[in-house]
Amino acid sequence: MQDSVSPSELHEAVPPAPWLRRWWRKQPASRQDRFAMLAPLVAVFLFLAAIVSAFGYLRLEEEDRELEAVKRDVEYAQQRVRLRLLERQEQLMRIARDISNKEVDPEEFMGRAESMVIQYPELQALSWIDERRRIKATYSAPSVASFQQRLPGEVLRTGETETMYSLARDLQQPVYSQPAARADNAGLLQLHVPLTDQGRFGGVILGEYSIDSLLRYGVPTEVAAKYAVALLDGNGQMLAGTAVPARSAASQLLPWISRSANGYEIPVSPVGNGLVIRAQAYRTSLGMVGSGLFWLVGTLSVMTAWMLIGNWRHVRRRLQAQRALVAETNFRRAMENSVLTGMRAMDMQGRITYVNLAFCQMTGWSEAELVGRLPPFPYWPDEDRDLLSARLEDELQGRNTPGGFQVRVKRKDGSLFDARLYVSRLIDAKGQQTGWMTSMTDITEPNRIREQLQASHERFTTVLEALDASVSVAPLGSEELLFANKLYRQWFGTHTAGHLQMVAQAGTPTHLSPDEALDDVDAFVGLPTGQLDSVHSGNAEIFVPELGKWLEVRSRYLNWVDGRLAQMVIATDISARRLAEEQAAMQAERAQTASRLITMGEMASSVAHELNQPLTAINNYCNGMVSRIKGRQINDEDLLAALEKTARQAQRAGQIIQRIRTFVKRSEPNRTLSEVGPMVTEAVELVEIELRRRNVKLSHYLAARLPRLMVDPILIEQVLVNLLKNAAESIDLARRGPSARSIELRVVPRQIDAQEVVEFTVRDSGRGLSPEVLDRLYEAFFSTKAEGMGIGLNLCRTIVESHQGRMHAENIYNGPDVAGCEFSFWIPVNAATHNTAGKDAGVTA
Repeated sequence: MQDSVSPSELHEAVPPAPWLRRWWRKQPASRQDRFAMLAPLVAVFLFLAAIVSAFGYLRLEEEDRELEAVKRDVEYAQQRVRLRLLERQEQLMRIARDISNKEVDPEEFMGRAESMVIQYPELQALSWIDERRRIKATYSAPSVASFQQRLPGEVLRTGETETMYSLARDLQQPVYSQPAARADNAGLLQLHVPLTDQGRFGGVILGEYSIDSLLRYGVPTEVAAKYAVALLDGNGQMLAGTAVPARSAASQLLPWISRSANGYEIPVSPVGNGLVIRAQAYRTSLGMVGSGLFWLVGTLSVMTAWMLIGNWRHVRRRLQAQRALVAETNFRRAMENSVLTGMRAMDMQGRITYVNLAFCQMTGWSEAELVGRLPPFPYWPDEDRDLLSARLEDELQGRNTPGGFQVRVKRKDGSLFDARLYVSRLIDAKGQQTGWMTSMTDITEPNRIREQLQASHERFTTVLEALDASVSVAPLGSEELLFANKLYRQWFGTHTAGHLQMVAQAGTPTHLSPDEALDDVDAFVGLPTGQLDSVHSGNAEIFVPELGKWLEVRSRYLNWVDGRLAQMVIATDISARRLAEEQAAMQAERAQTASRLITMGEMASSVAHELNQPLTAINNYCNGMVSRIKGRQINDEDLLAALEKTARQAQRAGQIIQRIRTFVKRSEPNRTLSEVGPMVTEAVELVEIELRRRNVKLSHYLAARLPRLMVDPILIEQVLVNLLKNAAESIDLARRGPSARSIELRVVPRQIDAQEVVEFTVRDSGRGLSPEVLDRLYEAFFSTKAEGMGIGLNLCRTIVESHQGRMHAENIYNGPDVAGCEFSFWIPVNAATHNTAGKDAGVTA
């Protein structure tokens, strides 16, 4: 093997240009060596590439000329076949036109078909098919097998022919098709020419060509002699003709042999892409002289390149080994310097033999100051030297702690930090222990965070212990108590019995949904437990007999620190609040009863006048009957009529008194599903006496088919009576004329905030409400009347809002003047009223 040429020798042998000389000096020595080694090899390969390119160019030129000739001949053959097909198509269309004009019958068709089949050998059969797919007449060439022939009267068989028949019927123009190759129609081409009978479809003329005969008689002889001509279908399958056989794999490796024969293909019109004509030129090869020269030049070039490559590979392996050694050394040094853990190696006597960059950065001492030092080491704190010496002795004796140990380390500036040391044996390549390897990690920050977490936990625990609410956490499906604060322990001890009791009382639904009632499953069946921590907390108020307290219980699901699904329950003592609510409910009930009594007291004179009429009539009837009985001037019929009139007057007086007693008596709340009409009627009858006394006209309107409401009828009647009485008083104070003293009561269904409601509206023609009165309208004990207590409208709003409704008041204007006032309130129809009825009963009673 020859030595490689040095860059200086190459520079002296071939003087380069000035610009090349400057560029050469700028390149590093390794790159100059590579260029010097690769230059001869590149020259040899360029020479070989030039020879190959010359041979290839000449061969491509020859193939291009051959391909142009093939194209011309194929296009010429395609024109010949196309003209032949168009001539037959024109003849068939002429026959179809004569049939459509009723000029040809089946017998004459047979004669004309026979002459065409005999005259044109590519035409195998002609068939006349009517509009019902029935063959009326057909003629086949004698060469057609009997099982391939069609018979008159036969119905066209289902298949591709029948499909093309339908296509010709739809398009009303000739259609070419090629049936799928089978034993009975191999190499066929079909032409469907439609027939028309006064604009209607009358069938087709089916002409069937032999593709092999079409190729034999349609392609010119001179073209078929020069090339391998074939007819192909749309998928490239050969239907007729010949093809150039493929070369063997060994011959395809030879550079002077074309890999594929020159060929050209083109669709045959009017068939289209369904029939393609292809011609392939027969291959030729170079002579022996040309091939021999090619192989001689190629062999010499390969031998030269092989020798240059051998020399270059030897030098390259030497350079690669050198670069690998440098890269490995640099990688190990970079890896050691990038490690954040301090590494220290000691021999068997405790002498430091190695420290990495991280160890030096942690301690502040350099590698030169540490390597070779014996204990005590400079990074040992003075007060910990005895402890660290004992630790080092344990290390050298092999008594190591698997989890490491924590020590304090002194930096060069005197500051201290906490570190954790892990010790392991140092084994060399021969498997012998040569010392000890120690890794050191700075844990000052983790210690600080741990202390902060511990202090935070203590503060959090202190807060929970000082809460005036019971807090407990227990996993689902277990009786283990995960956490309980001080108040829970005082109430229930350290067991989960209290937690489970509160969950059972507060967490069990009172009404199952229809699906749960049927399936007898809980609401969390099939719900992923990992998502339960995002559900909203549930509130409930329960009474614990063991404690004698009312508790407000709030619960939610959460993932405990160990991954288990747990439930947290927070219970607050609300006994005092419940007592206050009960007292407030009793006071509200008394206030409502007092309001009804006050209302009836204000209406006492009207009620007395209303009762005076039936009582006076009863007295008159009785005196009249007594005088007529004494004078024996009355018969049984007159006596019976007078007694009936007396009974009706007494019944009328009793109804008035009963209605007043029902309105003013004190009773417990009783919310029922009530009709709106009877409530309005009772309220109107109660207030009608007062309206007649004040000479006020009342008109009321109730919409048809009003829904029923879940309300306390007496309370709703009280609201209506108060509003109607206030409207009458406002009209009386305004001193309106007789024609303007009217009140309108309307009850209609409406939709407010996407919920169905029933709205009650009382509109009067009084003097309206001033702005200062509007601001304090519902304020307790505020009244514009000298004798008023100021609790009427306040109680009315309380009653309406306890039924989940709202009350509103506004003035009615006639231009700039106030023409009256309108009070309205609405009660919802939806199921929310059902759910809140029980809760609000104590407030509205």
